[in-house]
Amino acid sequence: MRPCEEAPQQALCKYQDQVDVFQMEAQLSVGPVFARHIGHRMYRGEYYSTQSDAHVTYTKDWDKDIIDQMEQSHNEMAVLTTYLTDVQGSISPEGRSLRKTRPIMCNTYYEGGVQGMHLRHGSQPERFPSIRGSPQLAPWWAAGYSFSRGHFVVNVPYDQYQPMIFQGEEMSIGIRGYTIGYDFYAPERSVCFHHYAVGKNAAVRNKVKHFWENGDRYKGVGKKAMARLLGIVHMNPETPRSSWDHKEEDMYGIGAVREPEQFYKIFGINVVDKETQGHLCKFVDDNGRMHKEFTKYLRQDGMGIDYTNIHSEWVDPTPNEKHFK
Repeated sequence: MRPCEEAPQQALCKYQDQVDVFQMEAQLSVGPVFARHIGHRMYRGEYYSTQSDAHVTYTKDWDKDIIDQMEQSHNEMAVLTTYLTDVQGSISPEGRSLRKTRPIMCNTYYEGGVQGMHLRHGSQPERFPSIRGSPQLAPWWAAGYSFSRGHFVVNVPYDQYQPMIFQGEEMSIGIRGYTIGYDFYAPERSVCFHHYAVGKNAAVRNKVKHFWENGDRYKGVGKKAMARLLGIVHMNPETPRSSWDHKEEDMYGIGAVREPEQFYKIFGINVVDKETQGHLCKFVDDNGRMHKEFTKYLRQDGMGIDYTNIHSEWVDPTPNEKHFK
């Protein structure tokens, strides 16, 4: 990006009257959850809402493409979301996608750390879509890319009381969104690609500053924030409810359409023993089984999938077979 005085034809220069910018001193940065909370506060009723990681390049006419994919779901509560493919070898000189495959969110496991045991997403499979002519239903929401109706931002806002959280934000938004009635889909076609710190992009990306460089200013707050995050979505039953912060839980809490416990049962998550049933991608991605079994319960008014009719419970069919993380 060059100064607009030097290169006024750059997109951010040509359309600067349509772009809002919020600047913050680095010392006050307390992680992506609070940063994206501020971004949600800048929402002003737009019909669609999207977010992506930084360091992302979009394809030509990406907006028309992703809107078309969204509408093909016929689901007002659809959220198209995924981790992103690396940009190298992905976009033509004309700005078109060169990829015929797409990632899908189905690989998640427990990890520990100073903030305690929590779920995190691992590497996701990238394959040719199992479902054609529609985005494909998946269990998980991804912070790397998300596209939805604008009301998703209003109904599932980022929790401002989760400072210094990095791993965990996707569980907060995803499970809260599920309880409010949202359904997550992998786009059939990728419309943007990530500049990961690999190959020719490594030198530049490895110079990027990180919010935790100021972590000494906020010692201990991340652990408290994680207890709140997990408590809200019923993922830490071993922790007394009285021990974590309940401020504005009516705004940043779960919904009344579905229960978190139903989600954990369907997708093989044991929140007591902190274990997951492996190989969930066999159900989600192989032949589009989850999509085919669940989307037949899409409500006639298009207001999300009716999970009262879904009673499946994922159990790893090959527990001794290694699966990637």
